[in-house]
Amino acid sequence: MKELLQKFNFSKELQAILDSCKSVVIPATKEELLALSFGPEGGNDYEVRYDVEGKGSVLEATVTRCRNGVIGNYPEDYMRRRDPDCNLVSDEKESDKPRYQDLYKKDFSELRDATFEWLKKQDLFIVPFMAGGREYGYPAILLAPVNAGFFGAALADLQEFVSVNDIESGFEPKAVVYLAPPFRHTHFDGKQVVVHNRLDDVHEVFSYNLYPGPSAKKGIYSVLLNIGEREGWTTCHASTVKVITPYDNEIVIMHEGASGGGKSEMTENIHRELDGKVVLGVNTLTKEKTYIELVDACELRPITDDMALCHTDMQNESHKLVVKDAEDGWFLRLDNIKKYGDSPQLESILIQPPRPLVYINMQAIEKATCLPWEHIIDSDGKPCPNPRVILPREYVQNVVSELAEVDIRSFGVRTPPCTKENPSYGVIGLFHVLPPALAWLWRLVAPRGYNNPSINSTNKMTSEGVGSYWPFATGKMVTQANLLLNQVKHSTHTRYVLIPNQHIGVYEVGFMPQWVAREYIARRGGAKFKPEQLVEARCNILGYCQESIRIDGRYIRQDFLRPELQAEVGIEGYDKGAKLLVDFFKEELVKFKTDDLDPLGREIIDCFFNNGSLEDYGDILPMRY
Repeated sequence: MKELLQKFNFSKELQAILDSCKSVVIPATKEELLALSFGPEGGNDYEVRYDVEGKGSVLEATVTRCRNGVIGNYPEDYMRRRDPDCNLVSDEKESDKPRYQDLYKKDFSELRDATFEWLKKQDLFIVPFMAGGREYGYPAILLAPVNAGFFGAALADLQEFVSVNDIESGFEPKAVVYLAPPFRHTHFDGKQVVVHNRLDDVHEVFSYNLYPGPSAKKGIYSVLLNIGEREGWTTCHASTVKVITPYDNEIVIMHEGASGGGKSEMTENIHRELDGKVVLGVNTLTKEKTYIELVDACELRPITDDMALCHTDMQNESHKLVVKDAEDGWFLRLDNIKKYGDSPQLESILIQPPRPLVYINMQAIEKATCLPWEHIIDSDGKPCPNPRVILPREYVQNVVSELAEVDIRSFGVRTPPCTKENPSYGVIGLFHVLPPALAWLWRLVAPRGYNNPSINSTNKMTSEGVGSYWPFATGKMVTQANLLLNQVKHSTHTRYVLIPNQHIGVYEVGFMPQWVAREYIARRGGAKFKPEQLVEARCNILGYCQESIRIDGRYIRQDFLRPELQAEVGIEGYDKGAKLLVDFFKEELVKFKTDDLDPLGREIIDCFFNNGSLEDYGDILPMRY
């Protein structure tokens, strides 16, 4: 082990932990990490417990061995999804995020030292990886107590795992994740907390909970955003897919949005009824279903699922945004799979994977098969809305690993039902075409939206902030706003659309709008949207509606394109809902009116507050129809 540790250039403090701890192991393979998940006895059911002062032995998680994977579950409902307010910053570098010392009225160095002292008393393991991928990424490690092997297995599948056998001398981590779960009880009243300490030479991520979402996944996202801030690039919160039509047209769509905004769903095949029919929407009042005919669907070749690296070194002369996956595994939410046959392609790989997968929030019986539609039951008797599996990219069918030039950037919003009696912001049609300047504003505001399954939240509309990745960023909002605007300015051949999910007016639609929009846009190929094909939305921050949409020779009803045409919504319901949306934009955009904002960005925001027209937005940044 001493010989292996010599391959790393660790800080003096990290080396001191390793010199003092009971033992340290560096699993050389993912299989070793899976084995570590079941403790020294290697059974089929393992309890992850920690001694907590004043509480005794606290059960943090259970790990069950199934035929197709390792299943991690948490006894508390609260720990089964990400707390959107879990990130704190502890350093003195520029940040708009809550600081540890402001909230707790003490310097973080005290807790940092206590964390290091606790780790020195544990049996530990190290997982080396490349944050952001092997080619464009940065060396990093996880340091964790050995009984949290399933957490290490999750991180190793999410990130670009590097076997210690393949590491050459001089591996110097630019990021370190320290896992210390007991401190959430002793210092944070049982809450999920992740503290970011950005030193000059390393980004420290202190994870004080065992749910991997805020740390093993989004914590590494924070690391990439921090590095990108310094180097002048960013990582988009987006899925990306190459779509190939039945006529061999190809187009690349990148779908952004807050958590629950449909990123993973954009790479899924269109969902059908058992008889093959496609339900466009269900009237929430009458329960009437509207069907569309779609015989031949497009072929999908996924590129990214959640994090699209936009490194400066990747950009080219195409005048399109160039992206690559920042992850090596996808943290897929399985709440859309409610029964056998809902997603046959995905179900097949999840039930019979080439090697065991890491599942979270799933029902598990020792040595049985974990079924993707059997989600753990919350304390209220309902299935957990955030069941997860980590699917390695290598198991994703037809996955694209090369750099991809983005033709269309779409933005997803979770919308509630809207009627004239109960107006809401559910007034977005099937999809809207946005001028680039307006598309930038949507990324600054990034509504988190209705009934979000991924996080602990209310149904009140809140903002996930710049680019929809603000909950994971550690720096300044205006810095990220400028980076996003720079992307838009230099990607003049990339076009922008806005797509709702869950509801269009009175209709419950799930993620069907983005699947239908994907099919329609792909069939158009490189064809421009002619001005006569577009109608200005009644609410101008929604850009342009389609005058009509025809797929495979069949037209989609206009009231799905323009919700004000629905009898249950009408002009009255639409205008009240649109006002909610506009007022929300006003509340959020005022935050960016600072001297540090790019002057072009200030001009766009002023255009909004002056109730500018779509033509005005187009004059600021020309629109490519």
